[in-house]
Amino acid sequence: MAHQQWKIGDVTVTKFVEIDTQMPSEGLLEQATPEAVAPHRSWLVPDFMTEEGNFRLSIHALVVDAPGCRIVVDTCVGEHSIPGFEDLSQGASNLVEALAAAGTPRESIDYVLCTHLHFDHVGWNTMRVDGRWVPTFNKARYLFARKEWEHWSTTDQREFISTFDNAVEPVVDAGLTDLVDTDHRLCGEVRLVPTHGHTPGHVSVLIESQGQRALITGDCSHHPVQWAELDWGMSADTDRAAAAATRGALRAEHGNRDILIIGTHYSGCTAGHIVEADGGWQFRGQKSAQ
Repeated sequence: MAHQQWKIGDVTVTKFVEIDTQMPSEGLLEQATPEAVAPHRSWLVPDFMTEEGNFRLSIHALVVDAPGCRIVVDTCVGEHSIPGFEDLSQGASNLVEALAAAGTPRESIDYVLCTHLHFDHVGWNTMRVDGRWVPTFNKARYLFARKEWEHWSTTDQREFISTFDNAVEPVVDAGLTDLVDTDHRLCGEVRLVPTHGHTPGHVSVLIESQGQRALITGDCSHHPVQWAELDWGMSADTDRAAAAATRGALRAEHGNRDILIIGTHYSGCTAGHIVEADGGWQFRGQKSAQ
């Protein structure tokens, strides 16, 4: 299987798809009624929306290869059954097998970075071995934002962290976790950017190399239409107003600029640019950036 890949200076980012699906637009973003989405249809179809009007959604991991440093950003759903989303993993690919087939065995990973701790970003943190959940990337350090960990490890709101006990706590118990600040630098070319709102300690990933830049969004944006409609939120947002403000700040900083935006849930052309067009804002995807 061919994987989308982008070059940012000396850094390579490769997309490994676990699940590619679609859903009614209002099922993802409550304000995205067919009437509200219609003005954006020309640039959403076909990569981000089907002809029938369903939003396309991808769950994928991104492998960041920087000089001397290999990072997996978010680990999808994994082998876990998700209450209320039991059908989500039907037809899902096995991330560990896909990595190995691409010459990226799990033992070669230096860091696993979870942009936040919702179930579709931590799944392959662990795998089932002899009836137990054990760390998948047992030679890596797992990085969680300290604020993110402190929030979810003390809350009784479990709907969106239903795999916390099986996909997060085992790597903590194994001593493989580092709790880091939301502006933590992983290596010379890669650092975190605080983008709270979707969750209290949510982070995005900024890549800078040889004068080129890219931003891996995490879930500060679930769908490209949110760059045009900043206030369109979704049920899993912890603080919708803060999430909208974060998108606004990112659009002001990165819109109409030569920074590659790589969407953590964007299907089709996952990477592209935020641009002004036709009196509003659009996301223009591209399959690769050399």
